[in-house]
Amino acid sequence: MDFNAWRRRRISEPAYRWARNALPAMSATEREAIEAGDTWWDADLFTGNPDWRKLLDVPAATLTRDEQAFIDGPVAQLCAMLDEWDITWNRRDLPPQVWAFLKAQRFFGMIIPRRYGGLGFSPYAHSEVVRRISAYSITAGVTVMVPNSLGPGELLMQFGTPAQRDYWLPRLADGREVPCFGLTSPEAGSDAASMVDTGVVCRQVVDGRELIGIRLNWHKRYITLGPVATVLGLAFKMSDPDGILGGPKDIGISVALVPTEAPGVEIGRRHLPAMQVFQNGPNTGRDVFVPLDALIGGEARAGQGWKMLMSALAAGRGISLPSLSAAAAVMCAHTTGMYARVREQFGIPVGKFEGVQEQLAQLAGNAYMVEAARRLTCAALNQDVKPAVVSGIMKYHATERMRSSVNAAMDVHAGRAVMDGPSNYLGGLYRAVPIAITVEGANILTRNLIIFGQGAIRAHPYLMPEMLALANPDEERGIEVFHDVFWRHLRHAGKNTLRAIGRAWTGAVLAPSPVSGPTAGHYRRLGRYASGFALLADATLAQLGGGLKRREMISARLGDILSELYLLSAVLKRWEDEGRKHDDLPLVHWCMEQGYASIEKSLDQVLRNLPGRVLAWGLRAAILPLRLARGPNDALTRECAELLLKPSPTHVRLAADLHREPGNAPSAGVLLGDVRAGGDPLGELTRAFALVDAVQPIRDRLRQSGVRDWREAHQRGAITDAQAAQLEAAEALVSKVLQVDDFAPADLSPQAADAPTTAAGRNANPGADPGPDHGA
Repeated sequence: MDFNAWRRRRISEPAYRWARNALPAMSATEREAIEAGDTWWDADLFTGNPDWRKLLDVPAATLTRDEQAFIDGPVAQLCAMLDEWDITWNRRDLPPQVWAFLKAQRFFGMIIPRRYGGLGFSPYAHSEVVRRISAYSITAGVTVMVPNSLGPGELLMQFGTPAQRDYWLPRLADGREVPCFGLTSPEAGSDAASMVDTGVVCRQVVDGRELIGIRLNWHKRYITLGPVATVLGLAFKMSDPDGILGGPKDIGISVALVPTEAPGVEIGRRHLPAMQVFQNGPNTGRDVFVPLDALIGGEARAGQGWKMLMSALAAGRGISLPSLSAAAAVMCAHTTGMYARVREQFGIPVGKFEGVQEQLAQLAGNAYMVEAARRLTCAALNQDVKPAVVSGIMKYHATERMRSSVNAAMDVHAGRAVMDGPSNYLGGLYRAVPIAITVEGANILTRNLIIFGQGAIRAHPYLMPEMLALANPDEERGIEVFHDVFWRHLRHAGKNTLRAIGRAWTGAVLAPSPVSGPTAGHYRRLGRYASGFALLADATLAQLGGGLKRREMISARLGDILSELYLLSAVLKRWEDEGRKHDDLPLVHWCMEQGYASIEKSLDQVLRNLPGRVLAWGLRAAILPLRLARGPNDALTRECAELLLKPSPTHVRLAADLHREPGNAPSAGVLLGDVRAGGDPLGELTRAFALVDAVQPIRDRLRQSGVRDWREAHQRGAITDAQAAQLEAAEALVSKVLQVDDFAPADLSPQAADAPTTAAGRNANPGADPGPDHGA
C-alpha cells in the first residue's frame, strides 16, 4: 500500500465519517444564502497571507462623464427642492413636484440598462447619488434607494425572462410603475423558512379563458414604498397540491410580480418608522390570482426565490445603507467640528476641551473609514463582483459607525441638537439610526450569524469544498474529493501556523508590505493579524464544528476580526488612491490604532471563551503572546480632532464633496438639512466657521496684549475699522448659529391643523440662551 492510500484509509476516511456525523444538516435556505454572491478580498484575508498588491491594483471607483453630469445636474436640482422639515412635519411625504421630478429624471431606473430606458449607472454612481441625496433628506434618499436595491428591477435584470424585462424594465425606469418588495411578514422576519404567505397553483377562468396560475394569500409589513406602489414583488411559499405542473407538491419560496390594482390586494395604509416619513406600510392579499408568467423568471424559476433574493441582496446591501451611513458619518464630523470651533465656553472653543476632542477624533476616524470602505466596496461592485460577505460587513459596520457618529455629534452639540426645529440638522438623523440598524438584515443577526457564519464557509479556501464533499450522496466520490481537499487544508493550516507564530513573536517585521514609507508598518501588522485570525478560525472550526452555529458570541467576535481587517484594508487603500496625502496621515494612523485594539480585544475574548482550554492556551501563545494594542494615544487623538477645527485641504477631503464653500448659494454641496423655510443653518454655520478662523489672529494678538474686549481695543485704535467689522460680523453670525428654534403653542397643537409648523419662531429672542449646553 502506497503512502497516499494509507493516508486515505487511516486518516481521511475516519475524518470524513466523523465530520459527516458531526456536521449538522444544512437547510435549503441556509445553503442558498451561503452560496449567494461572490467572494473577494474577504477570501484573501481568510488565507492568512493577503496579497496587498492585489488590493492596491484594484481600480479606484470613479464616475463617468455622464454620471458626473447627472450629479451636477438633476441631483443638484433635486437637492435644491428638498426641505426635510417641511417634508417630515408638514407634508409627511415628498412634495408632488419632487415625485414628478424623480420619475421624469429616471432616478428609479439608475441600475436599469439604457436599452430599457434606464440610466445604466455603475454601482459607484448609484452609491454617490444615494449618498448625496441622503445628505439632504433621509426621506428622499430612502425613496431613491429602494427601487435601485433589492426589488423588482434588480431581480428582473438578474433572473427575469426576456419578455418580462422588455415589458417591466422600461416602465420601472420612467416611473410609470413604482415598485416595492414584500418579504417580511409578522410570522417571518429573518427566518424566511417560517413564512406563511402562500401561492397555490390552480386553474381559473379569466376573460373566458382557463389559465394556469397561482392563488396568492399574504400579509406583509414594513414594506418601503408599499403604500404608493403600483407593482409588488412578492415572496411566498409556492405549492402544487394537485400536481398541475407535474413536479413536486411543495415547490418552495418563489417570487412573483403582482399589480397592486389586482382584485384582492389591500394596500395603502402606512407605518411611521421612527418619525421618518418615507412611504412604508403593510399590505395583504386574499385569493389574488396571477398567471404563471407572473413568476420572475417564469416557471423555470419556481422554488428558487430565496436564492434569487440572496443574490440580489449580495449587491444591494453593499450600496444602499453604506451610502446613507457614509453621508451621515461625514455630515456629523463636518458639522460637529465646525460647531465645536465656533461654540465657546470659558473663553475658549469647546473643541479645545480634551473630552470633546475625544469625540471629534472618533467622528473624524469614522468618517474617513466608512467612506474608504464604501469606495472599496463600490470598486468591487464596479468589477461585476457581488461580494456577499463584504456586503454583510458593510451593512453592519457602516450603520454601527453611523450610530456612534450621530451619538457623538449629539453629545458635542448638546442642547443645540436636542431642541428640534427647522434649524436642527441632527434630530432627523438621530431618529433614523434605528431604521438603518434594523433593515436589510438586523445588525444583531448580521454580526452573530452572517459575517463569520457565511464568511467561514464561503471565503475560507477549503471549507466549502470539504462541506460539498461531505454532502455528496455518492460516498465513494465524496471521500475521494474530501481526501484531496482535506490534505491541502492541512498543509495550508501548517504553513499558516508557522507564519502566525513567526509574525506574532517578531512584531511582523518580516511580513510583506507593498509600499515603503509611513504606512508600510500597517500592512505588516495587518498581515500578522490576518495570519492569526486564519489560524484561530481553523482551530475554532475544528474544535466546535457545527456547534459554532450555537456559539454565537464566539462567531460574532471572529466576524469582528474579519470585518476590522477589511475596513483597515480600505483605509490604507483610500490613502493610496488619494495620492498619499501626508496631512491625512493622522486619520490613517488613528483608524489603524483603533482597529488594532479592536482586533486584539476580539482575539482575547475568543481565546478566553474557547471550551478547550489547552488548545486556547496554545493558540494564545502562538498568536497573542502579549496584548499590546491599546488604541490611539492622546496626542494622536488631539491631532485628529484639530483636523475638524480648522479649514484645510484635509477638512475638505474628509467632507467628501458634501461641504459648502462659505458664501456660496445653495448647491449640491450643502449638507443634510438645507432648510428653505428657516434660512440656511448649515450655510450660516459654515460661514461662521470661516469667519471665526479668519479673525483668530486678531483675537490672539489682542489676548497677548492683555485686551479681552475688541470694542475697547477699537476705541483705543489698537485695531482698524475693517478688523473691528470682521470681529463684529463673526460675533453676530456665531450668535445666530447658536440659536435654537421655538414655537408658538398653537404651532405645536394637534388641533391647529391650519397652523403650519415653520421656523417663524427662530431667533425671535436673539438674546436667549441656546438651551442646555456643556458648561465645562
